[in-house]
Amino acid sequence: LSIEGMLLTMYDSRLRLANQVVEEVKTHFQQLVFDTVVHRNVSLGEAPSHGQTVLMHDASCKGAVNYLNLAREILQKNQMTRIPEHERTIPVEQ
Repeated sequence: LSIEGMLLTMYDSRLRLANQVVEEVKTHFQQLVFDTVVHRNVSLGEAPSHGQTVLMHDASCKGAVNYLNLAREILQKNQMTRIPEHERTIPVEQ
């Protein structure tokens, strides 16, 4: 068993503490921390109560896009696929 990486979730860029935590974790764990951060949003919480994944519930929400970017990051890290530069991340409004 090995650890693929650390994923920061429930991130709210408006909160100073959240930004400090991200910086501290990246400083201490460096390469173990995924570049992708999952932002806190309503759809992530609503999906399970509707018996759905977030991609089924609202594929365009910030959290769903973050998880898709994580999947791309893991695939790329493991050289399982080659993703063109312009497709590596999906822009998410801050």
